[in-house]
Amino acid sequence: MRPPLGGGRTRKMSNNYNDIPFGIRIVQKLSRQCCPRLHARRDLLYKVSIFVLTFLAYACYHMCRKPISVVKSVLQGNCSSAQAAQLHEGQDCGYAPFDGPDATKLFGMLDSAFLFTYAIAMFASGFVAERVSLRYFLSMGMILTGVFTYMFGIARTSNIHSLWYFILIQICAGIFQTTGWPGVVTLVGRWFGRSKRGLIFGIWNSHTSIGNILGTLIAAHYVETDWAMSFVVPGIIIGAIGFLLFLFLVDQPEIVGCYPDSVPHERRVTNDSDEEQDDEEQVRHNAALVVRSAVYGMPETEISYRSAPTERTPILPSSHSQSHQREHGSGRPISLIDALYIPGVVEFSLCLFFTKLVSYTFMYWLPLYIQSSSTLGPTLSADLSTLFDVGGIFGAIAAGYISDLTGMSATICTGMLFIASPILLMYQQYGALSVSISVLLLIVVGIFVNGPYALITTSVSAELGQHSSLEGNANALATVTAIIDGTGSIGAAVGPLLAGLISTTGWQNVFHMLIIADIIAMLLLGRLVVKEFASLRRSPTRIRIE
Repeated sequence: MRPPLGGGRTRKMSNNYNDIPFGIRIVQKLSRQCCPRLHARRDLLYKVSIFVLTFLAYACYHMCRKPISVVKSVLQGNCSSAQAAQLHEGQDCGYAPFDGPDATKLFGMLDSAFLFTYAIAMFASGFVAERVSLRYFLSMGMILTGVFTYMFGIARTSNIHSLWYFILIQICAGIFQTTGWPGVVTLVGRWFGRSKRGLIFGIWNSHTSIGNILGTLIAAHYVETDWAMSFVVPGIIIGAIGFLLFLFLVDQPEIVGCYPDSVPHERRVTNDSDEEQDDEEQVRHNAALVVRSAVYGMPETEISYRSAPTERTPILPSSHSQSHQREHGSGRPISLIDALYIPGVVEFSLCLFFTKLVSYTFMYWLPLYIQSSSTLGPTLSADLSTLFDVGGIFGAIAAGYISDLTGMSATICTGMLFIASPILLMYQQYGALSVSISVLLLIVVGIFVNGPYALITTSVSAELGQHSSLEGNANALATVTAIIDGTGSIGAAVGPLLAGLISTTGWQNVFHMLIIADIIAMLLLGRLVVKEFASLRRSPTRIRIE
């Protein structure tokens, strides 16, 4: 075996054939048999597969969250008017127990059951995600999410009218939905380096809006004929994609002998079975690692290491491995308390609390608001609400691209939040005047409301998860992601709940609440904005969170 460059400690690449997903093994076998002379950039192909699979996975998670917001108007029902009576001709007006005067309160309970469970379970999910194979973690979470989404829909065909049945389904769905975010962000963080991370994450984060749009369109297609299918179809789709991940997701680059730039502080060497690799490529790889160690201010002897979790990795490490880590430096996953000491984690977490409060209030109540403030029916109201997510796609990409250019993530979030507040007021005042005005304002609202939310949950989380204070410990990414998104998810739970309560006094009061939340989110980043401008004065080059 070739000796590694330098005299520091090294570790073997985990490259056990049994760790490679079954689908990848088949593809490798077919490529050797059918195209033995075909040479392609293996690392690029795997990166593309990771990008596509994680994109599909989280789009499906969001797709399964949207049907409840679309079917609320049908579950509530109202046959007091001639138009509503014609709409529900041949059907019951509403669906018990949501057909009474307290329907808004009951919908708030359903939303809160899902979102509060999601927020609490997110912290535990990040803890587990760093200690198990993400292929199993994500595929199991997606399949079970599909099961509980399906079970919500079959309540209609099974004639189930118990409120506690729906609440229990929402709680279980909330628990298994938490497998999504820590898993996909950690995978992308492992496979993709820091170069153009904001743009990559901005494009990739459009899965949230794409999932919302798909979930809305699917639910809207069935909402007036058979609302049960609004849940059944997304449940089947996410289960199928979860099985696809089980077959093809490579959750560690080392498993297939790839060396991405995502973990710059690790030095890897190949095992004896990889002798045929090109010598020149190995020399370039080792030389690049030395440069990165120098750039990030770490001596080679202080590089930290971690073993690759596989399907045979125990959830909790053994006492022997813990003692080994204490002796040889810390590559172990960090605790929640330690993660809170990373500079910027608390500020961005609290900011996300309020930005996600605004985004999820739109996500859960926008179709019903459009229907109640206009003459549009449930289907058209749901279709129009998707424009908010279309704006979110542009907002995420723009925020990520500008973040790459400047490195001033807190300043970008603050600027977008500053613009979002008057735009929200304009939509509340003028959105109902005409469909064309509503279309324009919804896209603009989506850009400035979802832009900061997307930037914090992706690029900022990945940056903080690989912060310089961690001294190269790459195992912190899932924990940091879980803390930031978990705190934001508490806000996501509070927003729809407050909206359900406040909407009884008038929708204008809901918008006032959202504007106040945006202002608070903007103020919470004040210290980081000052710090970014101070760093900009000291050095005109790109700023990085330190």
